[in-house]
Amino acid sequence: MGEQVQVAPLRSLGDFILESARFQIPNIKDADKWANRVLNNLLYYQTNYFLTALIVFLLIGIIHPVKMVFGFVAIAVAFGGFVYCTNNQWRTRRFKRDHPLLSVLIILSAGYLVVYMLGAVIVFMFGIAFPLLLIILHASLRMRSFKNKITNKMEYVGLKRTPMGIILEGLGQEQEAGS
Repeated sequence: MGEQVQVAPLRSLGDFILESARFQIPNIKDADKWANRVLNNLLYYQTNYFLTALIVFLLIGIIHPVKMVFGFVAIAVAFGGFVYCTNNQWRTRRFKRDHPLLSVLIILSAGYLVVYMLGAVIVFMFGIAFPLLLIILHASLRMRSFKNKITNKMEYVGLKRTPMGIILEGLGQEQEAGS
């Protein structure tokens, strides 16, 4: 289609969390209305959310730089090992059969490494999960303004494509007409 992606504007601090911001606990009994509020806030405040996540991730990285790097490496190695083992099952089985002692040593070493790296993995995951928690909390509690509703209508009808709109669409969370 060739639609141009536009970065949404950074909303003012007053609109985001200070003066004009209105917060209310959502009605958890009306899950559709709550989800609608979250999706619309994710679209409207997306640049603020991306910036918040980056700042929190960097702060945790500054406080625990070695653990963040080790946590990232541990997760990358675990993911790579998983992909390799699942794609080469016959080679893995043959290696275990042909080299039982080496296999046991690799398993014990990997277990020790996992236990040793667990602290670093927890810090790394906290660096990712904590910003997401903050974003979901804000999107759930922030009541929508008239400007928010108009901006989201433009996103829905395709007059404007933004990174968060593309992410939500990829997750199957398209906005419904009239929401």
